[in-house]
Amino acid sequence: MAAKTHPAPWSRVLVATSILATLLCVGVTLVFGVLVSGSVGWPGWLLLAMPPVCALFVVRGYRVESARIVVLRAGWVTRLPRAGLESVRFEPGAMRRSLRVCGNGGFFSFTGLYWNKELKMHRAFVTDPQRTVVLRYAGRTVVVSPAQPEEFVRELAMSR
Repeated sequence: MAAKTHPAPWSRVLVATSILATLLCVGVTLVFGVLVSGSVGWPGWLLLAMPPVCALFVVRGYRVESARIVVLRAGWVTRLPRAGLESVRFEPGAMRRSLRVCGNGGFFSFTGLYWNKELKMHRAFVTDPQRTVVLRYAGRTVVVSPAQPEEFVRELAMSR
Protein backbone atom coordinates (compact mmCIF):
# COMPACT_ATOMS: atom_id res chain seq x y z
CA MET A 1 0.00 0.00 0.00
CA ALA A 2 1.42 3.40 -0.99
CA ALA A 3 1.59 5.97 1.79
CA LYS A 4 -0.99 8.72 1.37
CA THR A 5 -0.09 12.33 2.07
CA HIS A 6 -2.66 14.43 3.90
CA PRO A 7 -2.19 18.18 3.35
CA ALA A 8 -2.18 20.59 6.30
CA PRO A 9 -4.39 23.54 5.30
CA TRP A 10 -3.98 26.92 6.97
CA SER A 11 -6.85 28.40 8.92
CA ARG A 12 -7.81 32.05 8.43
CA VAL A 13 -6.41 32.78 11.87
CA LEU A 14 -3.03 31.31 10.94
CA VAL A 15 -2.93 33.25 7.66
CA ALA A 16 -3.83 36.53 9.41
CA THR A 17 -1.41 35.96 12.29
CA SER A 18 1.45 35.08 9.94
CA ILE A 19 0.87 38.12 7.74
CA LEU A 20 0.57 40.47 10.71
CA ALA A 21 3.64 39.07 12.45
CA THR A 22 5.69 39.38 9.26
CA LEU A 23 4.52 42.95 8.67
CA LEU A 24 5.25 43.81 12.30
CA CYS A 25 8.81 42.45 12.09
CA VAL A 26 9.53 44.33 8.87
CA GLY A 27 7.68 47.48 9.96
CA VAL A 28 9.38 47.77 13.34
CA THR A 29 12.77 47.25 11.70
CA LEU A 30 12.07 49.91 9.08
CA VAL A 31 10.57 52.49 11.44
CA PHE A 32 12.94 52.19 14.37
CA GLY A 33 15.99 50.77 12.68
CA VAL A 34 16.19 52.75 9.50
CA LEU A 35 14.06 55.88 9.97
CA VAL A 36 14.82 56.62 13.64
CA SER A 37 18.41 55.47 14.14
CA GLY A 38 19.64 55.42 10.56
CA SER A 39 20.78 51.78 10.62
CA VAL A 40 19.19 48.40 11.17
CA GLY A 41 21.56 47.11 13.88
CA TRP A 42 21.45 43.62 15.38
CA PRO A 43 17.90 43.92 16.82
CA GLY A 44 16.62 44.79 13.35
CA TRP A 45 18.45 41.89 11.76
CA LEU A 46 17.01 39.61 14.43
CA LEU A 47 13.48 40.83 13.64
CA LEU A 48 14.07 40.41 9.90
CA ALA A 49 15.32 36.85 10.49
CA MET A 50 12.18 35.81 12.39
CA PRO A 51 9.83 35.25 9.41
CA PRO A 52 12.18 32.97 7.44
CA VAL A 53 13.26 31.09 10.58
CA CYS A 54 9.64 30.53 11.65
CA ALA A 55 8.77 29.47 8.09
CA LEU A 56 11.21 26.58 8.45
CA PHE A 57 8.91 25.08 11.09
CA VAL A 58 5.76 25.20 8.95
CA VAL A 59 3.76 21.97 8.76
CA ARG A 60 3.07 21.07 5.12
CA GLY A 61 1.23 17.81 5.68
CA TYR A 62 1.19 14.33 7.17
CA ARG A 63 1.97 10.95 5.66
CA VAL A 64 0.67 7.71 7.13
CA GLU A 65 3.18 4.88 6.72
CA SER A 66 3.04 1.34 8.03
CA ALA A 67 5.32 1.98 11.00
CA ARG A 68 4.93 5.73 11.54
CA ILE A 69 3.12 8.98 10.93
CA VAL A 70 5.40 11.48 9.22
CA VAL A 71 4.91 15.20 9.79
CA LEU A 72 6.17 16.97 6.66
CA ARG A 73 7.99 20.20 7.50
CA ALA A 74 9.67 22.81 5.27
CA GLY A 75 13.12 21.23 5.26
CA TRP A 76 12.78 18.01 7.22
CA VAL A 77 10.28 15.56 8.68
CA THR A 78 9.22 14.64 12.19
CA ARG A 79 8.45 10.96 12.72
CA LEU A 80 5.78 9.76 15.13
CA PRO A 81 5.79 6.01 15.76
CA ARG A 82 2.59 4.03 15.26
CA ALA A 83 3.79 1.51 17.82
CA GLY A 84 2.26 2.44 21.14
CA LEU A 85 -0.49 4.55 19.58
CA GLU A 86 -3.49 3.91 21.85
CA SER A 87 -6.16 6.07 20.21
CA VAL A 88 -6.78 8.44 17.34
CA ARG A 89 -9.77 10.78 17.45
CA PHE A 90 -11.00 13.76 15.49
CA GLU A 91 -11.60 16.39 18.17
CA PRO A 92 -12.35 19.78 16.56
CA GLY A 93 -10.88 22.61 18.60
CA ALA A 94 -8.94 20.25 20.87
CA MET A 95 -6.30 22.91 21.51
CA ARG A 96 -8.85 25.47 22.69
CA ARG A 97 -7.59 27.34 25.76
CA SER A 98 -4.16 25.77 25.36
CA LEU A 99 -1.20 27.56 26.89
CA ARG A 100 1.99 27.52 24.88
CA VAL A 101 4.80 26.14 27.02
CA CYS A 102 7.47 26.24 24.33
CA GLY A 103 7.11 26.69 20.61
CA ASN A 104 5.39 28.70 17.92
CA GLY A 105 1.96 30.17 18.56
CA GLY A 106 0.82 31.10 15.08
CA PHE A 107 3.76 32.36 13.05
CA PHE A 108 3.30 29.96 10.07
CA SER A 109 2.15 27.13 12.40
CA PHE A 110 1.10 26.16 15.91
CA THR A 111 3.94 23.86 16.86
CA GLY A 112 5.66 22.89 20.07
CA LEU A 113 4.59 22.00 23.57
CA TYR A 114 1.20 23.17 24.82
CA TRP A 115 -0.97 22.51 27.88
CA ASN A 116 -4.70 22.60 28.52
CA LYS A 117 -7.08 21.02 31.05
CA GLU A 118 -8.40 18.32 28.72
CA LEU A 119 -5.23 17.18 26.95
CA LYS A 120 -2.73 18.13 29.67
CA MET A 121 0.77 18.51 28.18
CA HIS A 122 0.70 17.86 24.44
CA ARG A 123 2.84 18.37 21.38
CA ALA A 124 1.26 20.21 18.45
CA PHE A 125 1.88 20.10 14.70
CA VAL A 126 -1.17 22.19 13.75
CA THR A 127 -2.14 24.62 10.99
CA ASP A 128 -5.92 24.64 11.51
CA PRO A 129 -7.15 24.46 15.13
CA GLN A 130 -10.64 23.38 13.97
CA ARG A 131 -9.42 20.20 12.22
CA THR A 132 -7.50 18.72 15.12
CA VAL A 133 -6.86 15.01 15.45
CA VAL A 134 -5.60 13.84 18.83
CA LEU A 135 -3.08 10.98 18.87
CA ARG A 136 -2.78 9.42 22.32
CA TYR A 137 0.18 7.31 23.34
CA ALA A 138 0.83 5.78 26.78
CA GLY A 139 3.09 8.61 27.88
CA ARG A 140 2.22 11.50 25.59
CA THR A 141 -0.36 13.23 23.43
CA VAL A 142 0.18 14.71 19.97
CA VAL A 143 -2.20 16.95 18.00
CA VAL A 144 -2.19 17.28 14.19
CA SER A 145 -4.56 18.97 11.72
CA PRO A 146 -4.96 17.18 8.38
CA ALA A 147 -7.27 18.60 5.70
CA GLN A 148 -9.67 15.66 6.01
CA PRO A 149 -9.53 14.67 9.68
CA GLU A 150 -12.15 11.89 9.48
CA GLU A 151 -10.34 10.28 6.54
CA PHE A 152 -7.01 10.53 8.39
CA VAL A 153 -8.53 8.80 11.45
CA ARG A 154 -10.11 6.08 9.28
CA GLU A 155 -6.82 5.44 7.48
CA LEU A 156 -4.98 5.00 10.78
CA ALA A 157 -7.72 2.75 12.17
CA MET A 158 -7.89 0.52 9.05
CA SER A 159 -4.16 -0.03 8.80
CA ARG A 160 -3.69 -1.06 12.43
